[in-house]
Amino acid sequence: MDITIKAAKRAEQGSSASRRLRRAGQVPAIIFGADQDAVSVTLDHNEMYHWLHKEAFHASILNVDVDGQVESVVLRDAQWHPYKQLVLHMDFMRVKTGVAITMKVPLHFTNEEASPGLKVQHGIASHILTEVEISTLPRNLPEFIEVDLTGMNLGDSITLAGLKLPEGVEVIDHGHPDQVVVTILSPQVKEADVAEEAEEGGEAAAEE
Repeated sequence: MDITIKAAKRAEQGSSASRRLRRAGQVPAIIFGADQDAVSVTLDHNEMYHWLHKEAFHASILNVDVDGQVESVVLRDAQWHPYKQLVLHMDFMRVKTGVAITMKVPLHFTNEEASPGLKVQHGIASHILTEVEISTLPRNLPEFIEVDLTGMNLGDSITLAGLKLPEGVEVIDHGHPDQVVVTILSPQVKEADVAEEAEEGGEAAAEE
């Protein structure tokens, strides 16, 4: 997805200046990296609020137009107010052509209807992970990684090592390639887990 957002340089720094910006419907942000000086900018709050609720915004190369100068960046962090629907601050990192970046991207689980464990054996897909950390060149950055459940039976699992990755993309497994991503549980196992959790919760409440 081609995403371009507008930004303006800001000279004022500090918490008081940031509060004034937020009252004016702006979000303070910073652009850093790629062996260049960090640049403080402001963004439109409503636009950022909208984009932050889009999955692709978190795993895409973004174009930030800073007073007419466009930079390629990725979102590194977004800080929210603890209880208001208010974006407090955003961090963007510049990307360079030919230099690998590390990102977390979401997992999309597909073809549940082609899983015998789900459709015939009435199992339940337990999604252990919903995102993975990857390393890739900017041009190869996927918005998501597909996890195909075709042919999975009860008890079957897919691990990090078993993911089918787009060309040029590597999963960072932190030394645990056998980390389970998704497994097909029997309904009885799932029900037993729920009953056990409920029992443990009751015991904890009684102890209190």
